[in-house]
Amino acid sequence: MSVFSRFPPRLQDAIVSRLGFQGLRPVQELAAEALLEGKNAVVLAPTAGGKTEASIFPVLAELIERPVSSVGAIYVAPIKALLNNQEERLGTYTEMVGLRRFVWHGDTPDTHKRAFVREPAELLMTTPESLEVMLISPRVPTQSLFSQLRYVVIDEVHALAGTDRGAHLLSVIERLAALGGHDVQRVGLSATVGNPADILAWLKGSSRREGAVVNPPKQPSQRRISISVPGTVADIARAGAALAHGKKSLFFCQTRSLTEAVSERMRGQGTDVFVHHSSVSLEERQRAEERFHHGQDACIVCTSTLELGIDVGDLDVVMQANAPTTVSSFLQRIGRTGRRAGQVANMTFLCEGSEEFLLAMALVELARSPWVEDVPVQTRCWPVLVQQLMALSLQFGAISREDAYHQLSRVSDFRGISRDEYEALVQHLVDQQFLYESAGKLSLGDRAERLFGRKNFAELYAVFTSPVMYRVIAGAQEIGSIEPTFVERLVEGMSSFLLGGRAWVVDHVIHTAREVHVRAAPAGKKPTWGGFMPRFLGREVCQRIRSLLEGEEELPYLDESATRELRTLRADLGPLLRRTNLPVQVDSEGSALWWNFAGGRINHTFKYTLEVTQGWKVVPDNFFLKITGVGVTHLAVEAALSALAQPSFWSAPGRMQSIRARIPPYRLSKFQDALPPTAEAEMLGAFFLDVPGASELSATALRISNF
Repeated sequence: MSVFSRFPPRLQDAIVSRLGFQGLRPVQELAAEALLEGKNAVVLAPTAGGKTEASIFPVLAELIERPVSSVGAIYVAPIKALLNNQEERLGTYTEMVGLRRFVWHGDTPDTHKRAFVREPAELLMTTPESLEVMLISPRVPTQSLFSQLRYVVIDEVHALAGTDRGAHLLSVIERLAALGGHDVQRVGLSATVGNPADILAWLKGSSRREGAVVNPPKQPSQRRISISVPGTVADIARAGAALAHGKKSLFFCQTRSLTEAVSERMRGQGTDVFVHHSSVSLEERQRAEERFHHGQDACIVCTSTLELGIDVGDLDVVMQANAPTTVSSFLQRIGRTGRRAGQVANMTFLCEGSEEFLLAMALVELARSPWVEDVPVQTRCWPVLVQQLMALSLQFGAISREDAYHQLSRVSDFRGISRDEYEALVQHLVDQQFLYESAGKLSLGDRAERLFGRKNFAELYAVFTSPVMYRVIAGAQEIGSIEPTFVERLVEGMSSFLLGGRAWVVDHVIHTAREVHVRAAPAGKKPTWGGFMPRFLGREVCQRIRSLLEGEEELPYLDESATRELRTLRADLGPLLRRTNLPVQVDSEGSALWWNFAGGRINHTFKYTLEVTQGWKVVPDNFFLKITGVGVTHLAVEAALSALAQPSFWSAPGRMQSIRARIPPYRLSKFQDALPPTAEAEMLGAFFLDVPGASELSATALRISNF
């Protein structure tokens, strides 16, 4: 018997007559069965695969069978644009069965919010930050508003799990659940995640419900992929304009500056060109989406703002300038095409140089495997624990240590922090005036009010900020900004990189001011190979790049320019990488390059560790380590790695403290100043270091070398 028959007749009739559905898709059948049985679930399906209906139909069925007089279900999206995009669809689904939905985020007018508080809708659509605002605001009667909450649906759950925002969201869900005392049913939706069982366990929190991963067999689908290396930004824009002509297309770029540069050069070539990134105003983004919907010869040049499930209609082509850094992003982006019957998903990579096109190939090959990244799960999220302690004290006016601990210990992201560590953190916050303690109750301290009290504590609501960028300064002129992970690889007086279409040499880095001072690179000086990546790449991606360089297979999706580039790189590095001994190049000046293709975090672990133990200067990259100093030889590098391969090395007293102490005081969280030094060092270490990976790679490299 189909699960459809278990829906209330009102919902069945609406699905058939209003929506014209002939039946439910497999993912919708399986999800409805799990949800109607009361299980928490992670629901996986490709973009436009029916995930939204898979979660919302059974939730509506339950709200019809067991009516509520306030908010019974919450739909959470990671970005406002996705809420706005789903507003009409979920409005149709609720209205067709006599229910209502309401969208609450920062752009919702106050008059509408007040009306909702007076007469709540059954389905609330919102963001994690807006939920925090509602909990803290004295104008929102949270007890009556959420006391009947039964369901939370989290769209694009992979974008939140393992992040500070994810820890924040789970904390807020637990606080909402406590208002009514119900075991709130949790549902996560995603198109791409490698470890759904881990995400389900994370999502569970304090829930005692059984769980289910809904992941029906995928139908084999065709993909048409092409990779080329036009070279310059102007060439990329020219090639993109030719591909976009007469079609509807998205053109993804990795940075806002590249988005602007590409879109500017594409204009005037016969296609309507729109820009879509986080610095473009809401009105401009909405105007672009609307005009794009009704155009036939139009291209939106965008950053990842259009990666997360936002419907911009049927697309003919997706293009990518350079490459994203994960298989997940690649699959999200190519999934924007091929959604019409008879259409093939397609994506064209247009790359500036060697590293970008190698990355594009690695992502394609891993996706063909098939393989996609695991979403990291954390249990010691210090900055959000600090934020939540402040938020709880603000929500209740004052709260005891015991009550706060009882609430926060239910959150998966804090479960690795012991009670003793929690007590030490609270005492530190009291000592530093972030919290004030009186009569056994914690309230917000003077220092927290000064830092986060502006605009009715708006700074406290959101746990995330954009990455704290380093300004790049040439003389008296600021020419742009770069991320801390990129700064980490710069060597004063040696490194060069591209910014604003020009090459620059690094003079010096000032961490306290977050500045990188540069001068124009001499003519002919190229940026270091491997010096273009602004973010860490994962080990699996880098290892696949290595295997591509070692191999000889011709890849059918490379055009002539990319095929020539691959042959050149294989001739350059292939013989070294195929050697059985450690692939280390030592020059006459005593510098060594170890080509390990380990990825950013592992190579940063090697950097700090070798600097502490050997006194060498180490510059990390995603693909190699550059090692300089006294006594750097092939044998010395092997001996150092031999020590790192031993588990006892990492557990030696004071070892991790000395390694973490090498990491500059990068700003990863707005709540960093409130952390005790040990917690701050641990947070930085978790971001920059991968000790298990470094230990394992050391042992593997030596085993292969000695084979």
